[in-house]
Amino acid sequence: MLIPSKLSRPVRLENTVVRDRLLAKLSSVNNYRLALITSPAGYGKTTLISQWAAAKNDLGWYSLDEGDNQQERYASYLIAAVQQATGGHCASSEVMAQKRQYASLSSLFAQLFIELATWERQVYLVIDDYHLITNPVIHEAMRFFLRHQPENLTLVIMSRNLPQLGIANLRVRDQLLEIGSQQLAFTHQEAKQFFDCRLTSPIEHAESSRLCDDVAGWATALQLIALSARQSSHSAHQSARRLAGIQASHLSDYLVDEVLNNVDTATRHFLLKSSLLRSMNDALIVRVTGEENGQMRLEEIERQGLFLQRMDDSGEWFSYHPLFGSFLRQRCQWELAMELPDIHRAAAESWMAQGFPSEAIHHALAAGDANMLRDILLNHAWALFNHSELTLLEESLKALPWDSLLANPKLVLLQAWLMQSQHRYSEVNTLLARAEQETGGIMDDTLHGEFNALRAQVAINDGDPEEAERLAMVALEMLPLSSFYSRIVATSVHGEVLHCKGDLTKSLSVMQQTEQMARRHDVWQYALWSLIQQSEILFAQGFLQAAWETQEKAFILIRDQHLEQLPLHEFLQRIRAQLLWAWSRLDEAEAAARSGMDVLATYQPQQQLQCLALIVQCSLARGDLDNARSHLNRLENLLGNGQYHSDWVSNADKVRVIYWQMIGDKKSAANWLRLTPKPEVANNHFLQSQWRNIARAQILLGDFDPAEMVLEELNENARSLRLMSDINRNLLLLNQLYWQAGRKSDAQRVLMEALTLANRTGFVSHFVIEGEAMAQQLRQLIQLNTLPELEQHRAQRILRDINQHHRHKFAHFDEGFVNRLLNHPEVPELIRTSPLTQREWQVLGLIYSGYSNEQIAGELAVAATTIKTHIRNLYQKLGVAHRQDAVQHAQHLLKMMGYGV
Repeated sequence: MLIPSKLSRPVRLENTVVRDRLLAKLSSVNNYRLALITSPAGYGKTTLISQWAAAKNDLGWYSLDEGDNQQERYASYLIAAVQQATGGHCASSEVMAQKRQYASLSSLFAQLFIELATWERQVYLVIDDYHLITNPVIHEAMRFFLRHQPENLTLVIMSRNLPQLGIANLRVRDQLLEIGSQQLAFTHQEAKQFFDCRLTSPIEHAESSRLCDDVAGWATALQLIALSARQSSHSAHQSARRLAGIQASHLSDYLVDEVLNNVDTATRHFLLKSSLLRSMNDALIVRVTGEENGQMRLEEIERQGLFLQRMDDSGEWFSYHPLFGSFLRQRCQWELAMELPDIHRAAAESWMAQGFPSEAIHHALAAGDANMLRDILLNHAWALFNHSELTLLEESLKALPWDSLLANPKLVLLQAWLMQSQHRYSEVNTLLARAEQETGGIMDDTLHGEFNALRAQVAINDGDPEEAERLAMVALEMLPLSSFYSRIVATSVHGEVLHCKGDLTKSLSVMQQTEQMARRHDVWQYALWSLIQQSEILFAQGFLQAAWETQEKAFILIRDQHLEQLPLHEFLQRIRAQLLWAWSRLDEAEAAARSGMDVLATYQPQQQLQCLALIVQCSLARGDLDNARSHLNRLENLLGNGQYHSDWVSNADKVRVIYWQMIGDKKSAANWLRLTPKPEVANNHFLQSQWRNIARAQILLGDFDPAEMVLEELNENARSLRLMSDINRNLLLLNQLYWQAGRKSDAQRVLMEALTLANRTGFVSHFVIEGEAMAQQLRQLIQLNTLPELEQHRAQRILRDINQHHRHKFAHFDEGFVNRLLNHPEVPELIRTSPLTQREWQVLGLIYSGYSNEQIAGELAVAATTIKTHIRNLYQKLGVAHRQDAVQHAQHLLKMMGYGV
């Protein structure tokens, strides 16, 4: 729940000097990305901007306080301010901020900018007191904000110091409007207007000018002079002399003498007590100060000029001038030290009554009241946890004695979930074990079940599926239906364990159950996770169309519940890319992988390893080895600078081994094979993948017997577990093994089986990636004309893709290639003396690519009889008699030119 006053522009006070010269400067602010108003306290920054903002509708205002260093709180208020400015136009960003469904502030801002791009008017966002921000994460996010904000957005920041926002670049590009202390200082004319409004007896212009010069135009000092002149016998000159040269940090003595000592005791106590409130309204004032009519008292203080300002147009919320408020809080520590705990307790109770538990926690902490803090947490901690108020919760739990946590084990569970969210797995188990040991009989079965559900999640995250399964099943036996969150966690873990074991049918059923439970209780992260798991299972079973449809459901869930910036969105984009790659929709696959990397843009680069491997895989399928090598360099750097789950390593190794196969790099393959640990089993599709990498490397090295043993065992396991996609992949590697070993009939047998299975999986790129060896076999099968219709159609499609991606760059013998060939010192003399025409070179390239005469005619848009003539001529010039001889001759020429064919 957001405090309204923090989102309200200050109401312009009566008797405020209208600063036309500065307002004129601000009139062109929409031409700049950032307007930066910086000065020490008391120079009138907020008053100036509130004057400028008075006539603007498309403007949001966000007043900061110390609590806004929590990035989740900062995000919620900032988006709410933008919503004010746009009349609720950025609804998706608002939901993401409210539900904390974003990976980082930068990713949330990226979504905000997408929505603002469709806002047709200029919009202004004002952030006041930015100097209170010390969190480097917020600073970095605001640097991102300034780099990428849309043209129709202007940011206005007020700060006592130069903020850490990297503004030098904006200054150089003339995208920064700056107003500093010298410009904010009152001129003689403004000082005269100021005193005329504040003093009952007017003063001469020369006198007001001297007073202005004495305090260097400092607005707060002028206000103090006027206040002192009204309340005491001191003359304005005496006040001015005392204030001359005083800075904001040295005002305490002056404010005591000239302000606090000149008000009655009741008003003095009111000021000190109310200053503990960062913002205040009638109910808070009544409870904290004991005044019967808080609103009336606030209005009276405002009329006295005691630095109280209205925070909204309704006049319900007030706050002190930051300088005066800070002074009052310091004095309150000294003068009302004994009463402070009671005042903070009263403030906490009042905030709770108004529905602001986070503000109440602030005062409970200040009061040092562990019991009050405990009670607030017991009632509201899980709501705050679900809204990612993690920093506040950690601070609160640290303030509670261990005995208090033990007496309320739900708080121990909360502390453990906080540790889990930060991946501190060993600390989770230590904390829970200590709590169970020391509580004795206090904990009931339900709480034990919740402990075990969390332990199960930790175990699966930490790579221990056996322990995860045991704990999940124990938790499900203990937990009542009402403990829905922990039951969802335990059920999800159970499904994931079954997935790891290769029991896909049962895992699919459990993950569908998890999805239903999560949707019923609006636990959207687990609903998304379960859909992703279902898609992976269906993919492994060979039901790629069903996997696609499940992914579509997940994308709809992300859109409807605004989950775009969760890391799970990257996971979904990644498995979508894998599926598109399998179907040879390479451009779409690469776009999905890059979208996944965008989701993780603000995370450590290591998190992008899997998507990067997919981009390499797309380049390999296209035959673009230069691009693949470029991305592989980055991938290998990431591999050397991080610890990764075995699945991640397997996916990265896959593209490395395929690349070595394509360029014939046996040395790299041998080194990798020597250093790579071999999994003990292959009882799921994760482990099958790494064993296939090993078999591919062995085939490249000519170690056919051990590779055959690996692949036969993989297929045996895959058939027993019905891992149909893995069977398809294994058959293709067996085909390559048999082909290279000269076992042509075995190669043809498994290739035909792989083509049949591909009718179910839809695989295309898995065939294409094998290149020329696959192309030669497919050409033979197509010419034999013995394949069933579906398999014949797929074989032709695969062959077209191989020709397009793996041969297109050189097999058509373009003019530049032919010129280089004819100048090569080793070119056969026959070609020099009887040169082919350019058309004959093209025909030779198409013959080499496996095209029939009819296909060549169609490619070159000429008659079939013309192609026969070209073929007869080139055969004669090359001295060959058959098509296969022509293919071998072309292959020899390509190798001579340095192509690894």
